[in-house]
Amino acid sequence: MTDILRLENIRKSYHLGTPVEAEVLHGIDVALAQAEFVGLTGPSGSGKSTLLNIIGLLERPTSGTLTIADQLTQGLDDAALTRLRGRTIGFVFQFHHLLPAFTALENVMLPSIIEHGQFTPQAEAFGRELLARVGLKAAEHKRPGELSGGMQQRVAIARALSLRPRLILADEPTGNLDTVSADEVFALLREFNHDHGSACLIVTHDPRLAQRCDRQLVLVDGRLQAP
Repeated sequence: MTDILRLENIRKSYHLGTPVEAEVLHGIDVALAQAEFVGLTGPSGSGKSTLLNIIGLLERPTSGTLTIADQLTQGLDDAALTRLRGRTIGFVFQFHHLLPAFTALENVMLPSIIEHGQFTPQAEAFGRELLARVGLKAAEHKRPGELSGGMQQRVAIARALSLRPRLILADEPTGNLDTVSADEVFALLREFNHDHGSACLIVTHDPRLAQRCDRQLVLVDGRLQAP
Protein backbone atom coordinates (compact mmCIF):
# COMPACT_ATOMS: atom_id res chain seq x y z
CA MET A 1 0.00 0.00 0.00
CA THR A 2 1.26 3.48 -0.88
CA ASP A 3 2.62 5.67 1.93
CA ILE A 4 0.97 9.08 2.08
CA LEU A 5 3.36 10.20 4.84
CA ARG A 6 6.94 9.26 5.70
CA LEU A 7 9.20 10.74 8.39
CA GLU A 8 12.85 9.72 8.59
CA ASN A 9 15.06 10.70 11.54
CA ILE A 10 13.01 13.81 12.29
CA ARG A 11 14.55 15.99 15.01
CA LYS A 12 13.30 19.29 16.36
CA SER A 13 15.20 21.70 18.61
CA TYR A 14 14.26 25.13 19.92
CA HIS A 15 16.53 28.07 20.82
CA LEU A 16 19.29 26.78 18.55
CA GLY A 17 22.74 28.07 19.41
CA THR A 18 21.73 29.45 22.79
CA PRO A 19 22.46 28.20 26.34
CA VAL A 20 18.84 27.02 26.60
CA GLU A 21 18.82 25.00 23.36
CA ALA A 22 16.52 22.00 23.78
CA GLU A 23 15.77 19.08 21.47
CA VAL A 24 12.15 17.94 21.84
CA LEU A 25 11.97 15.31 19.08
CA HIS A 26 14.79 12.79 18.92
CA GLY A 27 14.93 11.00 15.57
CA ILE A 28 11.33 10.11 14.68
CA ASP A 29 10.82 7.43 12.01
CA VAL A 30 7.24 6.66 11.02
CA ALA A 31 5.06 6.15 7.93
CA LEU A 32 1.31 6.26 7.29
CA ALA A 33 -0.20 4.33 4.42
CA GLN A 34 -3.10 5.51 2.31
CA ALA A 35 -6.43 4.89 4.12
CA GLU A 36 -4.68 4.00 7.40
CA PHE A 37 -6.19 5.22 10.69
CA VAL A 38 -3.54 5.74 13.37
CA GLY A 39 -3.78 6.98 16.96
CA LEU A 40 -1.01 9.04 18.56
CA THR A 41 -0.88 9.01 22.35
CA GLY A 42 1.56 10.05 25.04
CA PRO A 43 1.80 12.17 28.20
CA SER A 44 1.61 15.95 28.16
CA GLY A 45 4.91 17.49 27.12
CA SER A 46 5.99 14.43 25.14
CA GLY A 47 6.17 16.35 21.84
CA LYS A 48 2.84 15.32 20.24
CA SER A 49 1.82 18.84 19.22
CA THR A 50 5.29 19.60 17.86
CA LEU A 51 5.25 16.39 15.82
CA LEU A 52 1.77 17.17 14.48
CA ASN A 53 2.81 20.72 13.57
CA ILE A 54 5.80 19.36 11.62
CA ILE A 55 3.64 16.81 9.79
CA GLY A 56 1.11 19.57 9.08
CA LEU A 57 3.87 21.77 7.61
CA LEU A 58 3.29 24.43 10.24
CA GLU A 59 6.82 24.01 11.62
CA ARG A 60 10.03 22.86 9.97
CA PRO A 61 12.12 20.08 11.51
CA THR A 62 15.65 20.89 12.57
CA SER A 63 16.86 17.85 10.63
CA GLY A 64 15.56 14.72 8.95
CA THR A 65 13.28 14.23 5.96
CA LEU A 66 9.52 14.53 5.64
CA THR A 67 7.70 13.27 2.54
CA ILE A 68 3.98 13.89 1.97
CA ALA A 69 2.12 12.53 -1.07
CA ASP A 70 5.45 11.66 -2.72
CA GLN A 71 6.67 15.25 -2.27
CA LEU A 72 9.91 15.72 -0.33
CA THR A 73 9.32 18.85 1.73
CA GLN A 74 12.95 19.64 2.49
CA GLY A 75 13.97 22.73 0.53
CA LEU A 76 10.44 23.90 -0.32
CA ASP A 77 9.82 27.58 0.34
CA ASP A 78 6.88 28.81 2.43
CA ALA A 79 4.62 29.35 -0.59
CA ALA A 80 5.21 25.80 -1.84
CA LEU A 81 4.59 24.37 1.64
CA THR A 82 1.33 26.32 1.86
CA ARG A 83 0.17 24.92 -1.51
CA LEU A 84 1.09 21.37 -0.49
CA ARG A 85 -0.69 21.77 2.84
CA GLY A 86 -3.82 23.20 1.25
CA ARG A 87 -4.28 20.49 -1.35
CA THR A 88 -3.16 17.49 0.74
CA ILE A 89 -3.96 17.99 4.44
CA GLY A 90 -7.20 18.50 6.35
CA PHE A 91 -6.99 19.68 9.97
CA VAL A 92 -9.39 19.00 12.85
CA PHE A 93 -8.54 20.61 16.20
CA GLN A 94 -9.86 20.32 19.75
CA PHE A 95 -11.05 23.91 19.40
CA HIS A 96 -12.87 24.02 16.09
CA HIS A 97 -11.87 27.60 15.11
CA LEU A 98 -15.06 28.27 13.14
CA LEU A 99 -15.59 31.86 12.03
CA PRO A 100 -18.52 33.17 14.13
CA ALA A 101 -19.83 35.55 11.44
CA PHE A 102 -20.06 32.77 8.83
CA THR A 103 -22.81 30.16 8.53
CA ALA A 104 -22.02 26.47 8.86
CA LEU A 105 -22.04 26.11 5.07
CA GLU A 106 -19.77 29.14 4.59
CA ASN A 107 -17.32 27.76 7.16
CA VAL A 108 -17.21 24.44 5.31
CA MET A 109 -16.58 26.25 2.02
CA LEU A 110 -13.79 28.42 3.46
CA PRO A 111 -10.87 26.18 2.32
CA SER A 112 -12.24 26.37 -1.23
CA ILE A 113 -12.22 30.18 -1.08
CA ILE A 114 -8.60 30.11 0.05
CA GLU A 115 -7.68 27.58 -2.65
CA HIS A 116 -9.62 29.10 -5.58
CA GLY A 117 -10.08 32.72 -4.53
CA GLN A 118 -13.87 32.52 -4.66
CA PHE A 119 -16.96 30.47 -3.87
CA THR A 120 -17.79 28.00 -6.62
CA PRO A 121 -21.04 26.10 -7.29
CA GLN A 122 -19.09 22.85 -7.01
CA ALA A 123 -17.73 23.78 -3.58
CA GLU A 124 -21.21 24.79 -2.41
CA ALA A 125 -22.72 21.51 -3.61
CA PHE A 126 -20.01 19.45 -1.93
CA GLY A 127 -20.30 21.54 1.25
CA ARG A 128 -24.02 20.78 1.42
CA GLU A 129 -23.30 17.09 0.84
CA LEU A 130 -20.73 17.04 3.64
CA LEU A 131 -23.04 18.78 6.10
CA ALA A 132 -25.77 16.29 5.26
CA ARG A 133 -23.36 13.41 5.85
CA VAL A 134 -22.47 14.75 9.31
CA GLY A 135 -26.17 15.12 10.14
CA LEU A 136 -26.35 18.91 9.84
CA LYS A 137 -28.36 19.44 6.67
CA ALA A 138 -30.90 21.52 8.61
CA ALA A 139 -28.14 23.68 10.11
CA GLU A 140 -26.54 24.94 6.88
CA HIS A 141 -27.49 28.55 7.53
CA LYS A 142 -26.93 28.62 11.27
CA ARG A 143 -23.90 30.35 12.72
CA PRO A 144 -21.55 28.62 15.20
CA GLY A 145 -23.10 30.39 18.18
CA GLU A 146 -26.38 28.65 17.41
CA LEU A 147 -24.83 25.17 17.47
CA SER A 148 -23.79 22.86 20.31
CA GLY A 149 -20.14 21.94 20.82
CA GLY A 150 -20.59 18.56 19.17
CA MET A 151 -22.36 20.14 16.19
CA GLN A 152 -19.60 22.72 15.81
CA GLN A 153 -17.00 19.95 15.79
CA ARG A 154 -18.95 18.15 13.07
CA VAL A 155 -18.90 21.34 11.00
CA ALA A 156 -15.12 21.46 11.54
CA ILE A 157 -14.79 17.88 10.29
CA ALA A 158 -16.85 18.71 7.20
CA ARG A 159 -14.58 21.72 6.61
CA ALA A 160 -11.49 19.53 6.93
CA LEU A 161 -12.87 17.20 4.25
CA SER A 162 -14.01 19.94 1.88
CA LEU A 163 -10.98 19.69 -0.43
CA ARG A 164 -10.90 15.88 -0.24
CA PRO A 165 -7.50 15.75 1.53
CA ARG A 166 -5.33 12.65 1.33
CA LEU A 167 -4.22 13.13 4.95
CA ILE A 168 -6.37 14.16 7.94
CA LEU A 169 -4.63 15.42 11.09
CA ALA A 170 -6.84 15.53 14.18
CA ASP A 171 -5.43 17.09 17.36
CA GLU A 172 -7.55 16.03 20.36
CA PRO A 173 -10.74 16.44 18.28
CA THR A 174 -12.90 14.97 21.06
CA GLY A 175 -11.13 16.54 24.03
CA ASN A 176 -13.83 19.16 24.60
CA LEU A 177 -16.81 16.83 24.14
CA ASP A 178 -18.90 14.53 26.31
CA THR A 179 -18.62 10.77 25.76
CA VAL A 180 -21.58 10.52 23.38
CA SER A 181 -20.44 13.45 21.21
CA ALA A 182 -16.86 12.14 21.27
CA ASP A 183 -18.00 8.76 19.97
CA GLU A 184 -20.01 10.45 17.21
CA VAL A 185 -17.05 12.56 16.11
CA PHE A 186 -14.73 9.55 16.13
CA ALA A 187 -17.23 7.54 14.08
CA LEU A 188 -17.44 10.35 11.52
CA LEU A 189 -13.66 10.46 11.13
CA ARG A 190 -13.67 6.69 10.70
CA GLU A 191 -16.43 6.92 8.10
CA PHE A 192 -14.58 9.50 6.01
CA ASN A 193 -11.36 7.54 6.37
CA HIS A 194 -13.14 4.48 4.97
CA ASP A 195 -15.20 6.20 2.27
CA HIS A 196 -12.58 8.64 0.94
CA GLY A 197 -9.44 6.56 1.51
CA SER A 198 -7.86 9.41 3.47
CA ALA A 199 -5.13 8.51 5.94
CA CYS A 200 -5.91 9.80 9.42
CA LEU A 201 -3.57 10.58 12.33
CA ILE A 202 -5.52 11.33 15.50
CA VAL A 203 -3.92 12.63 18.70
CA THR A 204 -5.98 11.55 21.69
CA HIS A 205 -5.71 11.11 25.44
CA ASP A 206 -8.74 8.81 25.39
CA PRO A 207 -7.56 5.17 25.56
CA ARG A 208 -10.99 3.95 24.39
CA LEU A 209 -10.59 5.81 21.12
CA ALA A 210 -6.91 4.96 20.69
CA GLN A 211 -7.71 1.25 20.94
CA ARG A 212 -10.19 1.57 18.06
CA CYS A 213 -7.52 2.81 15.65
CA ASP A 214 -5.75 0.50 13.17
CA ARG A 215 -2.59 0.93 15.24
CA GLN A 216 -1.18 3.18 17.93
CA LEU A 217 1.93 5.33 18.14
CA VAL A 218 3.12 6.23 21.63
CA LEU A 219 5.37 9.27 22.04
CA VAL A 220 7.31 9.60 25.29
CA ASP A 221 9.93 12.32 25.85
CA GLY A 222 10.23 12.94 22.13
CA ARG A 223 10.74 9.30 21.16
CA LEU A 224 8.31 6.76 19.75
CA GLN A 225 7.76 3.76 22.00
CA ALA A 226 6.15 0.39 21.40
CA PRO A 227 2.42 0.63 22.36
